[in-house]
Amino acid sequence: MPYPETYYRRTMTGERQSKALSGRQDCDTVIIGGGLAGLTTALQLARAGSSVIVLDAETIGFGASGRNGGFVSPGFATGGDQIARTAGEAAARQLHLLSIEGVDFVRDTIRHLDIADAAVCPGITSVMRHDSGAELKAYAETLEAKYGYSLQYLGRDEIRAVLKSQRYFHGLRDSRAFHMHPLNYLRAVGAEIERLGGRIFENSRATGCDFSSLEKIVRTPSGEVRARRIVVTTGGYTGPLVGRLKRAFLPIATYVMLTEEAPELIRTAIATTDAIGDNRRAGDYYRLVEGGKRILWGGRITTRAASTQGVVEELRREMTTTYPQLAGLKTELAWSGLMSYARHLMPQIGQLRPDVWYCTAFGGHGLNTTAIGGKVIAEGILGESERYKLFRPFGLAWAGGPFGLAAAQLTYWKLQAQDWWRERAA
Repeated sequence: MPYPETYYRRTMTGERQSKALSGRQDCDTVIIGGGLAGLTTALQLARAGSSVIVLDAETIGFGASGRNGGFVSPGFATGGDQIARTAGEAAARQLHLLSIEGVDFVRDTIRHLDIADAAVCPGITSVMRHDSGAELKAYAETLEAKYGYSLQYLGRDEIRAVLKSQRYFHGLRDSRAFHMHPLNYLRAVGAEIERLGGRIFENSRATGCDFSSLEKIVRTPSGEVRARRIVVTTGGYTGPLVGRLKRAFLPIATYVMLTEEAPELIRTAIATTDAIGDNRRAGDYYRLVEGGKRILWGGRITTRAASTQGVVEELRREMTTTYPQLAGLKTELAWSGLMSYARHLMPQIGQLRPDVWYCTAFGGHGLNTTAIGGKVIAEGILGESERYKLFRPFGLAWAGGPFGLAAAQLTYWKLQAQDWWRERAA
């Protein structure tokens, strides 16, 4: 499967000396999947002096980890109330704190490794497309009271001073959150893993596994890895290697486009360096890149193969109806990618059996949650903590196969209709 041309691929820095697995290799832990969860797990294990091998069917960051919106902010794809109903109030609090820790972990890793090419830009603003400021204020007050986490409330005039659109009524600005170039981040983390003695084999699809003995075996077309432990961190591109994982999530496609370079025109619409996300389910998210020269705009989901160009036309209409002044702004590049979603909309993190770990289903959670998932798996392997057990209530429930995909698409259309009605009423 060829890697689509993406903005991140086009602007990635440096060249990796990619190599495929050949012959037999031995290590303490073999990780299947070279996205953010897998590389974070490998980084933490390598830092602890454990020998680690990462296998990827394609290249580092091939999947959603390397072609997403680049947002790093706390929280999950489902709301705190639903998490509390499933896991209890105490666990819900600890999980949210983990998501905040994930933001700090990614920021600290960038600082420690001096990843200038991650192009970190502070600030993410969440905006509402209907008039319900009391709701936003109450949410901000709850976060401050429960977690000591401060968000800045922005009223209509403040929002429209920087986002010159009649679509937005209120917003919350998170100054601790940030956005970045995810592929450059991943490649730098990969380089650090290798510097610490870890081994990364790309173009090395895992074709078979043997979990039956103390020595675990993973086979590829041209070699095999024997290890004490296996960690599976594949996402939307998971194959049939581990059937229970494959059945436990839905592959959901999302779409992104990049505009042409037009900084002066863009400034007539967007006068902030913050990344922006609206309050709708699978709503729009966008940010300026290259110092404000272009807009990277994403959104929409589908549960079946769809024409990227067709969906991007919908994104473009969304951009130009939000900002009519950008009607003349051309789209230069567009791509799509698969995310993995569980039915409960939470990450799936834990053990299939002793020494066989999984860390997946990060669709919609952001880079911080994916990273902290890898960190808690490494802690569990090293015996440093059992924080991975916080995710136990959100297990590997069957996602419903084609019926689950159909239900997800119907739910999305229903939510779109509700959003439309709510905005019309505003």
